[in-house]
Amino acid sequence: QVQLVESGGGLVQPGGSLRLSCAASGFTLNYHNIGWFRQAPGKEREGLLCLPAGNDQVSYADSAEGRFTVSRDSARNTVYLQMNSLKHEDTAVYFCATGRGIGKRCATSPSEYDNWGQGTQVTVSS
Repeated sequence: QVQLVESGGGLVQPGGSLRLSCAASGFTLNYHNIGWFRQAPGKEREGLLCLPAGNDQVSYADSAEGRFTVSRDSARNTVYLQMNSLKHEDTAVYFCATGRGIGKRCATSPSEYDNWGQGTQVTVSS
């Protein structure tokens, strides 16, 4: 069964850090573009970054640049999102997803992804 499972969310104070995980089963993550997204209440899903298949030339959205870092552990078939200097406005449900098809250009638009995890809640509050 093809599946993505996010974990690592929780409650964190402003200025704190969290590391989210995206574990894949039933397929090999390295063969796909991987995106991280978030969706806050009442807002559209926002693309944060795209990690291309087979290389580490990450494309970051402005909202993620400088504070968020993506990495992968091929042996664990898992991708991580390290989030630092968190702000109230980072509160959202965070999702990972794999891009449509193989060999396509990396993008941060949700429409370019077709396999999604269930999401993990991140709440930034004092």
